[in-house]
Amino acid sequence: MNVLFKNARLVLPTEVVQGSLDVRRGVIAGIQAGDSAMPHALDLEGDYLLPGLVEIHTDNFERHLMPRPKVQWPELPALLAHDAEIAAAGITTVFDALGVGEADTDSLRGSAWHAVLQTLEMCSTKDLLRADHHIHVRCELPAPNTIELFAPFHDNPRLSLISLMDHTPGQRQWENLEHAKVYYLGKKGWSQDKFERQVAHAAELQQRFALPHRKYFVDYCQTHGIALASHDDTTLAHVEEAFANGASISEFPTTELAARAAHERGMATVMGGPNVVRGGSHSGNVAAAHLASLGLLDILSSDYVPGSLLTAALRLVHDGVLTLPKAVATVSLNPARAAGMTDRGAIGQGLRADLVQVRLVDVADGNQHAVVRAVWREGKRVL
Repeated sequence: MNVLFKNARLVLPTEVVQGSLDVRRGVIAGIQAGDSAMPHALDLEGDYLLPGLVEIHTDNFERHLMPRPKVQWPELPALLAHDAEIAAAGITTVFDALGVGEADTDSLRGSAWHAVLQTLEMCSTKDLLRADHHIHVRCELPAPNTIELFAPFHDNPRLSLISLMDHTPGQRQWENLEHAKVYYLGKKGWSQDKFERQVAHAAELQQRFALPHRKYFVDYCQTHGIALASHDDTTLAHVEEAFANGASISEFPTTELAARAAHERGMATVMGGPNVVRGGSHSGNVAAAHLASLGLLDILSSDYVPGSLLTAALRLVHDGVLTLPKAVATVSLNPARAAGMTDRGAIGQGLRADLVQVRLVDVADGNQHAVVRAVWREGKRVL
C-alpha cells in the first residue's frame, strides 16, 4: 500500500518536524522536512502524525465479552466492537489481556477461552480486524484452576506476554480492604456476604497455589520465549521476586518504592492512562504522573478505557511533565520494545507504516483533547 502524506507535524522519536512522509508497500520509505509539491499527496492540514499506538494491557475485550456481571456476550460481535473501539483510540497494535484463574465460576476468568481464540483467529484470517491483535494472558496465581484454564493458550502464536497476578485482598493492589470491597461489590456484583466469604478463603488459596503456579508460568515463559510481567508490585520483595523470575516488565507498581526498584533492575514500568486522566489511582495507590515526573514511568496502558491512552499522554505534555516525543514514546515505542517488537512503535525509515492523524482541540477546562481523525495500519487506512 503506497501513500504520501504532506503538511503534517510528524512526531519523531526526538523531535516534531513539519513535513511529509512517504509510505511504500506498508513501510515508511522516506521522511522529508518542509512542504511537498506532490499534487496527489494526502494533505493532513497541519495535524499531528503519530506512530500507531501500542497497547500491551487492556481489559477492554473482556468488558465486551461480559458487559454485565454473569452476562456472556457472543464472541464475534464482542471482538468486532472491541476492535473498532481500539482503532478509534489510535491503537494499531493491541495485546488483548485475557485473565485465567478464578474460583468464582460465574466470572469470565473462570470460564474456558477456546471459542474466543477461535473467533480471534477466524477474524484475523478473513481480514476483519482493524488492529493487529496479540494475546496477553493474565494468570491469577492463587486460583485453583489457573493452569487448567491456560491450556487453550499453549503454543498459540499470538501469545506474546504473560503477567503473574495475585489479587488476594490485604496486599498489593488491594492492600486497603475498603477499596477492594467497592470494586467487588460494584464491578463484580458480589454481595457483602460473598465478599466476606471470599476474603476469608483467599488466604488459604494463596498459600496452596501461588508458589507452584508461579513456578509453572515462569518455566513456561522461559521455555517458550514469552515476555513475563509482574503485576501490582508494592514492596521491594515483590520486585526482587519478579526480577529473579525473569520478569522484564512491572505492571502498575502501587508505590514509588516498587517503581524505583523495578527501574534500577532494568524492568519497564507500566502505569494506567486512567490514573493520569483522573489525577490518581482509583485504588488509592501511587499517581502515574508523579512517577513520570521522577522518570520512573516507561509505558502507559489504557487498562480499562481505550481512549485514555492518547488522552493521558497529552495530559503529561500539557502539564509539563514530558515533552511530546517522550510522551508519545510511552504509548508507542516503549511498549513495542518491551514486547520485543522492533518493526514498529516510531515514525522511522524502514518501520511499519502504522500511523495516527491527530488534531488537538482546546476544551473548556484549559486542557487540550486529542481527536483521532484517521488511522493507518501498514499503510492501509482502517479508520
